[in-house]
Amino acid sequence: MATIVPLANVDSALIEALLDRAFGPDRHARTAYRIREGMDWLPALSFAAVDDDGYLVGTIQLWPAALTDPEGRAHPMIMVGPVAVVPERQSEGFGKALMLAALGALEPGALPQVMIGDPEYYGRFFGFTAAPTGGWHCPGPFEPARLLVRCDNPSILPAKGMLGPWPETLAN
Repeated sequence: MATIVPLANVDSALIEALLDRAFGPDRHARTAYRIREGMDWLPALSFAAVDDDGYLVGTIQLWPAALTDPEGRAHPMIMVGPVAVVPERQSEGFGKALMLAALGALEPGALPQVMIGDPEYYGRFFGFTAAPTGGWHCPGPFEPARLLVRCDNPSILPAKGMLGPWPETLAN
């Protein structure tokens, strides 16, 4: 089926070409890109799927992000995505394998994970929910029902805030 390898082992030009095929060349205008603007993806949590013939068929990247509450406090999080699979190989389980690899690489009690995605799919298979995110905002248009979070203890999450890049002071 798929071999999962560290994304850092894949040529960056191949990653960019795959992302363009999966999401289109205008993908950089999406809100998710604004949330992680200026950040680098986390190599220990980002993976690629290679098929039996050795072709790159999917990638997942996880990023440092933060929810800044109304008092200006930044609450660190991990942004999941993009989860990308080349169009002709979607629905073959590559995306699910990538999600399992990335989430499985997290330490128990890891920072909350946030993503913009399909609530039914990511809720059913991976425990993401939009329930705590109703008062959250993003730097661009988004559908509130698709702003999802996964957290061992959702009561620690701020009720309101703005998602954005992880402040440099937290990343160092």
